Amino acid sequence: MNNRNITDMTAGSPARHILRFSLPLLIGNLFQQLYNMVDSIVVGNYVGKDALAAVGTCSSMNFLFFSLSSGLAIGIGIIVSQYFGAKDEKNVRSTIANSFFVLAFVSLFVSLAGILSARGLLILLQTPEHILGDAAVYMRTTCAGILGIALYNGTAAILRALGDSKTPLYFLILSSIVNVVLDLTFVLALGLGVFGVALATVISQAVSAVTSLLYAYRRVPYFHLRMEELKPHRAIIEKSFRLGIPVALQNSMIAVSCMVLQGVVNSFGDTVMAAYTITNRVEQIVQQPYGSLGAALTTYSGQNIGANQADRVKKGFLQAALMALVFSIALIPVAYLLGPQIVGIFVKEQDVIDIGCRALRITSLFYFALGMIYIPRAVLNGCGDAAFSLINGVSEVACRILYSQILIRIPVLGCWSIWITTAATWFTTSLVCIARYVQGKWKLKSIVRAHQAGVSGAERQKL
Repeated sequence: MNNRNITDMTAGSPARHILRFSLPLLIGNLFQQLYNMVDSIVVGNYVGKDALAAVGTCSSMNFLFFSLSSGLAIGIGIIVSQYFGAKDEKNVRSTIANSFFVLAFVSLFVSLAGILSARGLLILLQTPEHILGDAAVYMRTTCAGILGIALYNGTAAILRALGDSKTPLYFLILSSIVNVVLDLTFVLALGLGVFGVALATVISQAVSAVTSLLYAYRRVPYFHLRMEELKPHRAIIEKSFRLGIPVALQNSMIAVSCMVLQGVVNSFGDTVMAAYTITNRVEQIVQQPYGSLGAALTTYSGQNIGANQADRVKKGFLQAALMALVFSIALIPVAYLLGPQIVGIFVKEQDVIDIGCRALRITSLFYFALGMIYIPRAVLNGCGDAAFSLINGVSEVACRILYSQILIRIPVLGCWSIWITTAATWFTTSLVCIARYVQGKWKLKSIVRAHQAGVSGAERQKL
């Protein structure tokens, strides 16, 4: 059994821990984005603009269904990190055992719901009739693979909670390579079109789930579970849902607001839809450094709050915020100078390139606000502040819906109201996140502290 990758973050330099942990996450997240990027590039260049619009219109709905299972994985990771920081091996193992019951049940339920509701939701989003068929096929196929996503995310969340951010990277690289090969095979060689890229994504996600589980069982002692540990444990399952459901609801509410915005996008026609799909893909790449810092900070905060070291949590927050600022400033000239080349990777149509390029220049000015959603939210999640997840979700939903409905009615803005809505939503939501962090309630949310003090879950949420 090899235990070298497990890292205790309760001692040593916060910046070093966060950077060393986040760099493999960043590489892994970039590879994960290849799922969507390669889909879009292959579809845009070899199938056509309409097919690209069909794939893009599913993004917000796929995010809705995927987030329900991935939110639970995040909650499970938070519990493991806090127990690991408190050196409570028994509860670490119990949480791992029960995580698979939770993830399997929820992902199968969500997968069925997505498959059955796909066409109705697409119609609700005013998806143009001529791309409705392809969009429904893409959505139903990807929803069929939610179990693979959930199992990989759960395993990766547990490994990261134990301080190992490198191992999940290897399996993401493997699945990304599989995805690229299958995309090209299914679309170019077999002519399967939109169904082909969706099927390639599902298969590659299943590969990452199976390989990561096999590795964890063979190499990580905490995954060597005894039969008596594989029985459902009510208290652990309740904690998983108590932390995971608010995160899942937060992401789901954000997805719903994105669906509302997608409806606005669809009203402007195929060209704007294609440009919006491209800028979404680019922004997903831009968000990866913030997301990686956030994931590192969640594990770091979880371990340190579990060890009752709130001052170290504060130091980690400040140093991560500085990293986000430097990265955000560096990206602005990239968006302004290389916008046409970036957008041109996806499509050949000049009208789409022109809109996408200008849109990137608008949103790039607000990248630091985007980063300051991830950083405080990571600390709050890691410390177990489940209530904030709902607050954050509601604020982002309200902003995206209100701004989009107001700005679209200003004639001079036209389609640019879409990207101004995105920028304004980032800015307002970041202020909400920072305000919650400054309040300091996260210091009282430790699961370990509540467990040791004999405080019930309901009592802890009242703190």
